[in-house]
Amino acid sequence: AADTAITTVQVIKAAPSADGEILVLPGNVQAIKAASIHARTGGFLKAWHTDIGTQVKKGQLLAEIDAPELDQELSQAQADLATAQANYGLAQSTTARWQGLLKNASVSKQEAEEKAIDATAKKTIAASAAANVARLRDLESFKRITAPFDGVVTARNTDIGALINAGQSSGSELFRVADTSKLRVYVNVPQAYSAGTTPGLDASVVFPEHPGHAYAAKIARTANAIDPDTHSLQVELEVDNANGELMPGAYAEVNFKLAVNAESLRLPPTAVLFRSAGLQVATINADNRVVLKNVTQGRDFGTSVEILSGIDTNDNIVL
Repeated sequence: AADTAITTVQVIKAAPSADGEILVLPGNVQAIKAASIHARTGGFLKAWHTDIGTQVKKGQLLAEIDAPELDQELSQAQADLATAQANYGLAQSTTARWQGLLKNASVSKQEAEEKAIDATAKKTIAASAAANVARLRDLESFKRITAPFDGVVTARNTDIGALINAGQSSGSELFRVADTSKLRVYVNVPQAYSAGTTPGLDASVVFPEHPGHAYAAKIARTANAIDPDTHSLQVELEVDNANGELMPGAYAEVNFKLAVNAESLRLPPTAVLFRSAGLQVATINADNRVVLKNVTQGRDFGTSVEILSGIDTNDNIVL
């Protein structure tokens, strides 16, 4: 009777996860480069040459703007420049003559200085007119809207005859160009996992439209700061998309394989006791007697519970 009164229990050892931990989080996919194309000069759209889905090269013509007022301003500025240059040439020759007369005392020194200063002023006016012509020529070049880099046209928000307003304002976007040869994937990693998600960590990205296929990715950089609103770390990954299978703006699931944390141990939920003294586990000491130990719980993985402190790998834990 005494022998049968002794309780028989099954014991296990707590151990870290052998294969690390798989963390699955949603990701926001963006193109490696994307730009909204706005007009730098006003007028009417004369022609557009690329529509959505068109592959473009850097410097390729997207559209042309007709700006007759700008053309007239340039013509007027060129005429003003010619006038200023002629006045400067006359002032130079006048100054040279008065300097010669000054040597013979035919004119006063005051008058000669006035002619020299007038020539300097005319030179400045000519330089200002030349700068104005250069400015208008730059604006003339903006009548040709070109692609800023190699990519694909993802949006066209204008048509022939549309009034074009210069500058960036609401509704003034003409085109949107994106370089999709490589994609950025942004993920918000919970604070508890932030220490393990560092640049260089490998990951795989899964897209719903490509079931059964995982795309290799790597963490390129992190924000190095926890967002105070979401208490998460923003992580940026890069995915190669040279074949153009993937599209920016898509939803994706990112799978991180985190390294093994030797400081945390795993136990099945049946080994954890929820008691009035707090979270405990039952251990067997050297005398084969039960000893309750208080533990600190980490994350709950469903099939296992992370234990941060209170036990070690040498403890015999009652299952």
